[in-house]
Amino acid sequence: MERPAGPWRVALTQIAHNPVAVVSGVLLVAIIALCLAAPLYAQYIAHTNPFESNLNGYTMVAGERVAVLQQSTTGLKLGVEPIGPTWNLSGYFLGADGQGRDVFARLLYGGRTTLLIGFTSAILCCAAGALVGIVAGYFGGPIDWVLSRLMDIVWAFPVYLLAISLSVVLLTDGLRIGPIVIGPGNLMLPIGIIALIYVPYVARPLRGQVLSLKNREFVKASIGLGAGDWRILRREILRNVLPTVIVFIPLMAALNMLTESALSFLSIGVQPPTASWGTIINDGLDLLYTRPAVALAPGILLVLTAVALNLFGDAVRDALDPKAKLRGAA
Repeated sequence: MERPAGPWRVALTQIAHNPVAVVSGVLLVAIIALCLAAPLYAQYIAHTNPFESNLNGYTMVAGERVAVLQQSTTGLKLGVEPIGPTWNLSGYFLGADGQGRDVFARLLYGGRTTLLIGFTSAILCCAAGALVGIVAGYFGGPIDWVLSRLMDIVWAFPVYLLAISLSVVLLTDGLRIGPIVIGPGNLMLPIGIIALIYVPYVARPLRGQVLSLKNREFVKASIGLGAGDWRILRREILRNVLPTVIVFIPLMAALNMLTESALSFLSIGVQPPTASWGTIINDGLDLLYTRPAVALAPGILLVLTAVALNLFGDAVRDALDPKAKLRGAA
């Protein structure tokens, strides 16, 4: 007799047969693969260093040697403006920025940073939120009161105002915790800040789920059999809230990427010489009317990635929580 498929296998099968999940997953994999290939592209195809100014550089366009920064043709025709898109992958595919750097190469490197911060902070946020929500919901009493009030304090601040305030303070002197010193330019600062500000958004719904679970028959049966608190948390509670945590990860990754880009656009997120999609949008702000590709390209990639993550997260939710569709149809 064939053994019935487990819930995780059933969920993976449903995701594989969901066209929206497949398309969004393929798009995510393609974007991630392109960004991971940034060093290969910069070194072996474009032959450029996207982190160094190239004010006197040249590139080949239709067999002609063309300066990366050219005499301005707008207004009073004073100063210089970067070359526009060449549509040639061998160099300056999307043109140059104000410092003569290859925009496409920087775009790929910036994607590595934005994706790293988005996914890492999402995992940390979901892990911390799960810990707080499970402990508060299961133990209740003073523990629940203290943790809930801490979450209320964080939640009382507007998200971006809190993120900006923390970024301004920490980017000035860095962070020192005993012997551990994190410098102002370390990516752990924006990762930690973004993960912290969104912990209540994960902890609150998980706490409510745990409050419901601890009154279920299987939990009471475990208590009646003499199981300890930590065994119940590990074997009964965590197992049932884990699908919700998994669903949160892609959704929070999209939200965290948008937050990182906003902070970096304001110059209080990722710090030079490191690039992210937010810093590249900031670089293209002054070129928006003459070389819009500098700002539009990272913005388009950011939107595509965030939409793909949200669609994939919805598909994962539908697969792991069959009641979600019923609730949506009710």
